[in-house]
Amino acid sequence: MSLRNKSILLIVLIIIVDQALKFWVKLNMPMGQEYNVIGTWFRIHFTENYGMAFGLQFWGKFGKLFLSLFRIAAVVMIGFYISWLIKHKMPTGVIIGISLIMAGAIGNIIDSAFYGLIFSESGFANPATFLPIEGAYGSFLHGRVVDMFYFPIINTTWPQWIPWIGGNQFIFFRPVFNIADSAITTGVLYLLLFQRKEIFKKTDEVAA
Repeated sequence: MSLRNKSILLIVLIIIVDQALKFWVKLNMPMGQEYNVIGTWFRIHFTENYGMAFGLQFWGKFGKLFLSLFRIAAVVMIGFYISWLIKHKMPTGVIIGISLIMAGAIGNIIDSAFYGLIFSESGFANPATFLPIEGAYGSFLHGRVVDMFYFPIINTTWPQWIPWIGGNQFIFFRPVFNIADSAITTGVLYLLLFQRKEIFKKTDEVAA
């Protein structure tokens, strides 16, 4: 199998698994519901991301539209970059790392682009429905990203003697994320830890 086909296969598989799990969560879990997978420190917890990573938002609907368009543009550029890397015979590890990032980006773009058109609102009492008769909850490029992986490995309270935060709850790791987020994070860390020298070395060779 060619390196190009390996990259495409990896991207497609990640997108399928990511979307399958998101569909299951969206159609079977009310907002905020959770299941303990391993003890209480690994949970499936349904929430939705209204904007950027970790639930950040900016500029309302315009900000959401800008973010969705930015993600699409980024994926197009990554696609051209992967083609360039393959053409210049970059190591397989570099291609795999970039492909992970692209797969994760596409996975979250699908949510943002289409979920507002095909799902009803997820309530705290009932799951969403697919292609609801009464109409979906949003519009094109204004969907919300489905998140479900929650790892509150440490769940404790700050000691009372610590100024300002004493007595407050402390949770690590607090963010809830999905398979697409995991693919992006894994790809970035893999490239930084194991492929950084190869990227710079090959880029210098091509430039020369």
